[in-house]
Formats: sequence, structure tokens, C-alpha cells
Amino acid sequence: MLVLPGSSSISYSKREALLRNIKKNCPRVASVDAVWIHLIQCKTPENEVELSKTSSPFRILLDTLLAYGDIILLDGTLAALTAHQNVAYILPRPGSISPWSSKATDIAVLCNLAQRVERLERGTAFIFTTTDYKPITETDIATFDHLIHDRMTQVIDLSPPHQSELFLHEKPKPLRIVELTPQPSSRDDTKARLIIANKELGLALAPDEITYLVDAYVSGKSAMGRNPTDAELFMFAQVNSEHCRHKIFNASWTIDGQVQPSSLFQMIRNTEKISAKGTISAYSDNAAVLEGHSAPRFGVTSGQRYGTKEEDMPILVKVETHNHPTAVSPHPGAATGSGGEIRDEGAVGRGSKPKAGLAGFTVSNLLIPGYEQPWETDFGRPTHIASALDIMIEGPLGASAFNNEFGRPALAGYFRTFSERIPLSVDDSLSEVRGYHKPIMIAGGYGNVRPHFAKKEPIAPGSKIIVLGGPGMLIGLGGGAASSQVSGASSAELDFASVQRDNAEMQRRCQQVIDACVCVEDGNPIESIHDVGAGGLSNALPELVHDSDLGAIFEIRDVLVADSSMSPMEIWCNESQERYVLAVSVDKLEAFVAIAKRERCPFSIVGVATQEQELIVTDRLFNKDVIRLKMSTLFGKPPKMSRKDTSRKIDRVEFDSSLAGHVPSTQSIADRLQPAIERVMRLPSVGSKSFLITIGDRTITGLVTRDQMVGPWQVPVADVAVTRSSYGFDVLCGEAMAMGERTPLALLDAAASARMAVAESLTNLAAAHIGDMSRVKLSANWMCAASKEGEGAALYAAVRAVGFNVDVDALA
Repeated sequence: MLVLPGSSSISYSKREALLRNIKKNCPRVASVDAVWIHLIQCKTPENEVELSKTSSPFRILLDTLLAYGDIILLDGTLAALTAHQNVAYILPRPGSISPWSSKATDIAVLCNLAQRVERLERGTAFIFTTTDYKPITETDIATFDHLIHDRMTQVIDLSPPHQSELFLHEKPKPLRIVELTPQPSSRDDTKARLIIANKELGLALAPDEITYLVDAYVSGKSAMGRNPTDAELFMFAQVNSEHCRHKIFNASWTIDGQVQPSSLFQMIRNTEKISAKGTISAYSDNAAVLEGHSAPRFGVTSGQRYGTKEEDMPILVKVETHNHPTAVSPHPGAATGSGGEIRDEGAVGRGSKPKAGLAGFTVSNLLIPGYEQPWETDFGRPTHIASALDIMIEGPLGASAFNNEFGRPALAGYFRTFSERIPLSVDDSLSEVRGYHKPIMIAGGYGNVRPHFAKKEPIAPGSKIIVLGGPGMLIGLGGGAASSQVSGASSAELDFASVQRDNAEMQRRCQQVIDACVCVEDGNPIESIHDVGAGGLSNALPELVHDSDLGAIFEIRDVLVADSSMSPMEIWCNESQERYVLAVSVDKLEAFVAIAKRERCPFSIVGVATQEQELIVTDRLFNKDVIRLKMSTLFGKPPKMSRKDTSRKIDRVEFDSSLAGHVPSTQSIADRLQPAIERVMRLPSVGSKSFLITIGDRTITGLVTRDQMVGPWQVPVADVAVTRSSYGFDVLCGEAMAMGERTPLALLDAAASARMAVAESLTNLAAAHIGDMSRVKLSANWMCAASKEGEGAALYAAVRAVGFNVDVDALA
């Protein structure tokens, strides 16, 4: 293995900020610098000798590929790096492959290095000096290691990297059996053991689900009479999480002692039920599909040439949140929020095309050091939840970076802060703190789908089931369950383990495969497609075949993985990003394989659909069944959730619009207004959002007609984003989207908050020429934890206040 230093890995400003933060934890650190280090795994020892010679033409080519970025090194950095003095090496976890590696290795192959280079990998070397001139120690590093590495995907070492460690492939961990039936045993003993497993594994199972599983495995009339595997329990927890099944929205409700006639979902779907004009599909796919305009669609024609064809351009629309991951790890959390929403768009029907996106953030008070605002109070937060300031520094960068690298413009967004002590009585004797320590991170957007591929086809028994995209890694484990819990209810380790990591380049390649498939007019190989999100393959693969009332047989060792040490449960349940699952008929498998290889997109044929509705996952390595369940057990319905709540009646203090209670009465109206205006203009929900917009490329695709930056001075004042249906100067039709949110108003009146959010969306959208109001459709995201008395009643009132006629994604 060759180790070649590169350019600086952080800018001047980030280096200074990092040093300040490090010194807070370890005062004896005097300076810090950071350099990329490139790790080249060669095919043979002879290749390594050849590439180690700087005069070799292939070494010159390799150096040219690795010459990027700025070199702003401090004096002495290279000398210290060469001598390995006071250096901390941040490297990918052994056995894993970083997103950079997958891109760089592919580029090296295209540049004729395939015969000499097995793999390129990258790490970072942090070089320190100390005030007492003593070496930096592991104890020192431990005080600030969270500032310089991601503990889920990287390791820290004070020794130089070795090939035997970095490219080591450890033995796979075995399947685990969860013992529920020791002898002698009672039903209560069995339930107690499952409750313990529920806590240890972070499953977030409800009491009725624990009872359901005990009956299914041990105590019921049709019990399987065996212990479950950890993969089965983990899969059940993700598939049946609030995140995936929306149990609260399907629950029956009793408000103020009165049984309510409709569930939340029944109310949401009512408008579409009575007036479905313009809706092609809703509540049945990864995103809703609406009628669009007719336009010349640009793509590969039947003659294998690029061209246009006049056809309808149905619009798909989606919005969802990624709150828990953004709270725990802001940059990757927000990045994979945008990435997951993009995949939802691409996995509509038999394959579709994302077009434009949006992102929004709501957090608690920023409390910027030295710039705290008069209304801000530090109420504290859970220790493993990022601060509001860290979220707003890193989160927007993550969302924008993914959009940019994938190739989709992010055209709209919002930013709100709120954290206040709210009086519950007129005399202020009772109060509570309400805010957004667990932030809201909204990702949304729209795209287009070909009219004849807008709906999924039934999968035929015998069809091959394929995982398309990057290899699995031990990241994003248990995200569906973790995001369904109250923030901080799980352990810090389980919370952090549940956060995915992004690889926009891999997702772009997947999208190119989808694009190529839908260009095949009569021979689209894709019968049905789903994105891989919460729960990983354990949710996506069963759901794919269950939609066609089928079962499937899978082989766990056919799934591509980057970490050979993963157990069957970890392979089956991890949420590694940038993957899709799809069904391809046997007669079109060859065509699909050819497309995937041409686009250099990894894929694996992992199973086959079966007529028998049973889910079987085998493991040829350990010669055991990882999973063997009836589909009716996995997707069965535990007792329907029932919710009771009482409306909260609070005596509120009347708002004093005169400002008399806040400033001396001797001051003039102008004097009173001045500080009020300054406060209002400094409030993030009112002030400039340019930092959310200028960090992204808003011109990519060539179809953007309007983003939020308007006029010759590019002022971020537009309230609506507009795109064209397709290319051409004569194309005068397209799509428009706008956002609305009024969450703090819900503290006073939840129904009014919902109506105001819709009203804001409509008035913002009015800046575009939308024609008839009936063409406007609404996609909404509900935050429905409702963990305090009165919140369930407020949620019910908000849903009742607004009728929706397009897809709604409800997350806890």
C-alpha cells in the first residue's frame, strides 16, 4: 500500500474554528493542521514498486488525479507528517469503503490504472503542536475526538496506516437467537425476556406488539414454537415502527370523552376521495403522481439516439422529514434526508425522474456566542443532541451538498428558530418550555414520470429481485425505530448508530440506470421499484413483494457489503444509503444487467419472488435460515392503536401591542418601534435566508425558471420556485412549488396553525401563473408524537381543519 499526502483538508476559517473548539477541551494544544492522505492498494507488489517511483508515467498520472484543492499548510506540517510526530490519522473503518473511494477508484479505472490499482482510499492526518512541546496522547485525543472524526465510519490512530489494518476483512459475525422459551417457562417469563431484548436492541416495540410477537412465536394458537432470530425481531420493529406504518394516523380517537368518527388518515384521504381531479395516484406509492402538461420529453429514443417525443409529463410530489438523524449528526442526517426524499421520487411507478427540491429547518434558539439575542434563553438540551447552532451550520451544508452532487437543484427553503417558556396561566404561576431541541428538517421536491410508467406493475412469480446501489455498511441501524421514539429516549450509542451516511455519486448512478430503463418504451425491465430507507433491506424487500401478494426467497450472502464482519441481522437491517430494490422479469434480466454495467452501478441479484406468501432468508455461509416467516405474521395487524386525549384549555395573557410593558412610557412611538423592528429583522424566520440558497447550484438541469434569488442583485425574496416541463424555447408550461409553516402558532391554536400554513403556501404560490386553483395540490408532513396531554387533541384538530388531496407522509 502506498501512502501519498495531498492538499489541505480544511480551510483557514475552519482550521481556526477547530483550534478554538479543541482548546476548550484540551488547552495544551497550540495549533492544528489537517492534510488529506491517499491510500493506494496496488494489485501486486510489483505494481507498488512501479507506482512508488515518481518518474513512472503511471505514478505521474496518479499524482495528477490526486492533485486537487488548496495547499495552505502551516510551517512544519509536512515535516511532522513525514516524521509521524504528533499526528492523528483519521481513516475509514477497517473493512468499509468510503463514498470518496467508490468515486476515486472508478475514475482511476477509467484513466487506465485498472491493471495496477485495486482501490483508492482517503483519510485525514491531523497534525498538532502543544504548548509544553510534549507529544499528543490518546488521552488528549479522547477529549476532542468527536470534533475530528465520525465514529460510525472512521477510526483514529496515532500510528501510520497499515494495509493489513485498513483493507482487513474480518470474519462475519454469526446470527443471534433471542431466547424466549427457557424451561420451565410461563407466558409472563417469555414476555419479560422480549421486553429486555426490546430495550437492548432499541426496537421501540409497543406493549401490544410485544404481546403479538409472544403469541406468534410461543403462546398463540398458531405459534411457530421457536425462538426468534435477532434479524426477525429487528425487521419486525422497523416494518411496524411509527415511522413506517403510521400507527397513530390509523388509530381510533376519543377526544374529550367523545369517540371520533374518523382516523387521521381517513380525514386526510377524504378530500381526494370526493374530488380526485388531477390526481393519478395517491397514498399508494413512494410519492403522489399528478396530471401535468404535454411537452417534448428529452431522452433516448427507440433508435438509441437522444431526441424528443411529445407526451404527457405527469408530476410527482413528495415531502418528508429527517429530524432524528439531523439532531444526532447534522451534516449526514440532513444529507441523507434530502437523499432519501430524492430516492422516493425516483422510485415512483416503474421508475421516474427527480427534478427540483426544497429544504427547511426549525431549531431552538441559536445562542451564537457573543451575539445572543434578547429573547434567547439557554434551556439546555440532551447531551447527545447537537446544538441549534451546530445544526444550522452543518445541516444546510449536508442537504445542499447532496442535492448538488446528485444533480438536482434545491430551489426553496425556510428557517425558523423557537424556544420559549410558555405561560400556562395568566399569573405566570404555571409554565413550560417549548422548543425544537429535536429539530425539524424538511426535505421535499417534485419530478416527472412517463405516463405509461406512472404505476407499478404486479410482480410475476419467478421474477428476480435485485438490490441496486452501493454496498451495505454498518450504518443506519434501527433508524425507523429510533426516529419513532421521543428524543433522548434511546441511548446515545443507539441514536448515533441509527444515522445513515450519504453517497450522492452512487445515487446518481442508480438514477442513470432508472433513466435508461424508462427510456425503453416497450421493454422497461423494471416491474416494480422501491427505495431503501428506514429499516434497510428488511423493510424494502418484503414490502416490494408484499405489494403483489407474493412471498420471496433471498440469500443473505448475495447482498453486496463493504464490511465483511457484519452479521446476517446487520446485513439485512442496515440503512446504508443510495440503494433501491426492484423486480425484473427473467426475460428482461439480461437487458437490465447490460444497463447497470454500462452505468457502472453496483447491483446484486439477491432473490426470487414466490407464489407462496412466505419470507425466507437463507445463509449459505452458516447453513441456517436467517428468517422464515409467513408474510401475514410480518405484515399482520397487532391490536389497532386507540388514543384518548383531552383538549387543553389554557388561560393566556393578552398580547400588549402598545409595547407599554416593555419600554418607558416617556419614549415616543418611534423610539418604541426601533428596538422592536431590530428584533423582528434579526429573527431568523424574518431575516435573510440567503445562506440557505447561495450554498447550492440553482441552475443545474437547465430547467429552472425561478428560484428564490431574484433580479440583477440576486435578492432572496421570491416565495415560489418554478421549473419548465421540458427543454425548448417554445415550452411555456411547467411546475411551481412553495412552502408554508406556522408551527409556533399551534401553541395557541393547532387548527389555526394548520390553516395558516396552507394559506402561506397558497399566497406564495400565487406569484407564479398557476391558472385554475384546482391545479394546486398539497403535500404535507405531520409531526405526531403527541406525547403530552392535549397534544393528541390538538393534532386531531389540525388534521380536521385541513383537507388534503395528495400524498401525506406522517413521521413521529
